[in-house]
Amino acid sequence: MRSTVPAPSSLNAARRDADLAHLESSPEIDVLVVGGGVTGAGVALDAASRGLTTVLVERDDLAFGTSRWSSKLVHGGLRYLAKGRFGIAYESARERDVLMRVTAPHLVRPLPMVVPVHRHIGVGKAFLSRSGMGLGDLLRRAVGTPRELLPPPRTLNARQTLRLLPTVAPRGLLGGVLSFDGQLVDDARLVVALARTAAREGARVITRCSAENLTHDGATLRDENTGRLIPLRPRAVVNATGVHADTLDPGVRLSPSRGTHLVLDGAALGRPQAALTVPVPGGLSRFVFALPQPDGRVLAGLTDEPLEGTVPRVPHAPEEDVDTLLSQFNRVLGTHLTRADVLGTFAGLRPLLHGEGASAALSREHAVTVAHDGTTTVVGGKLTTYRAMAEEAVDTAVAAHRLPAGPCRTRDLPLVGAASAGELAGIDAPGTLVARYGAEAPAVVAEAHGDPSLLQPVVRGLTGAELRFGVRHEGALDVEDLLDRRSRVGLVPGERAEAEAAAEEALRAVR
Repeated sequence: MRSTVPAPSSLNAARRDADLAHLESSPEIDVLVVGGGVTGAGVALDAASRGLTTVLVERDDLAFGTSRWSSKLVHGGLRYLAKGRFGIAYESARERDVLMRVTAPHLVRPLPMVVPVHRHIGVGKAFLSRSGMGLGDLLRRAVGTPRELLPPPRTLNARQTLRLLPTVAPRGLLGGVLSFDGQLVDDARLVVALARTAAREGARVITRCSAENLTHDGATLRDENTGRLIPLRPRAVVNATGVHADTLDPGVRLSPSRGTHLVLDGAALGRPQAALTVPVPGGLSRFVFALPQPDGRVLAGLTDEPLEGTVPRVPHAPEEDVDTLLSQFNRVLGTHLTRADVLGTFAGLRPLLHGEGASAALSREHAVTVAHDGTTTVVGGKLTTYRAMAEEAVDTAVAAHRLPAGPCRTRDLPLVGAASAGELAGIDAPGTLVARYGAEAPAVVAEAHGDPSLLQPVVRGLTGAELRFGVRHEGALDVEDLLDRRSRVGLVPGERAEAEAAAEEALRAVR
């Protein structure tokens, strides 16, 4: 069992080196977590907070894979209700409540979402959408989320709909159906917050480090920066590598699917005040969304296409996905979106459990299994339910290997930076920083060291102080970490190029 004295939450190059040196001299640990996405970071936090000596390794960077390519929604489970999957719907609503009220209220906000109702879309489908949202509101009440945080759904007239969604086609518009869900400020930032909270609880979080030669009694770590090998003797191993889980556990069968998003300037959609939600023809639970972001952009997605061939480390959005999404939105718009409106694209791979039928029909439930060599694998699921997945994975590993663990604490454990809306309002820092860093915003300001230029935007929504904070406290080791994951400048290639020099300067200044 580890010491009960909390460790600092900062991750950086110096701490990484110290952690690797410690493991060389003290290779015996309780839990090795492989994979630095939202599930792996959640597992590391759960295990460390129970008193287990925990190491998380990630061969690339935190949130390098699927976890940074989401729609940045914290779903309440509405689409699962449409398929009669009440268990997973309830779990989604419960975990959304935990995120919004306890663990990350600084990173998750209420998001209004509107389904416009046109005569050609069909009043019947609108009625079904409204009925489903009513069931979703019953779930909200069942898990205790107050209506002040997520108001109940209601119908809108045409004028109200156009006020929220200015570019929706007015011709034939009957009105809209308004509901509310949770929206992440940034999915990658949630992963970093989880990893740093795990580090605060005593976990060693090591990026650019892969796990090799996993057996029932050991593993070998490879420092990807230097190539040195470090033998490790974990009592339990948790495989949280997502779409790559079958490489560590051949008994796992996955059917990954590709979800593509477009990055649009908010002006292309009239700077919407709500998410545009468009039903996809041919189904009751498939929608595409145009989601307004805090920086004025809009994320428009998403597709659900089966992946064919080898799983890539970084997936790319094919042109056919771009065309499909544009055509779906243009069905309800008075304006016409074209390829010229697309500032950037990205695609993520869902680690869906293998099944029969199309990707959209496959289960979003997760599975926790124990392989013949004792490795615990957690796979499937979705971002919203990462905490429940992590809890089950640690419970399974503890039981399988008789680890001396305390009870799960993560339902009541705020992440670094967490603060209530009232507390956030009283923080003395720019509002843009409070919106992204919560209670840590003053620490970001402190990175300027009295130099006002470091608090001015390098590009839209990113300052030099944030870049330095990313290096000093958030584990960023290179320019890609800073621009593609600690911030999301990389979603727009032109802005990424503009920010590279500032990112390089931040790395030099902190080191």
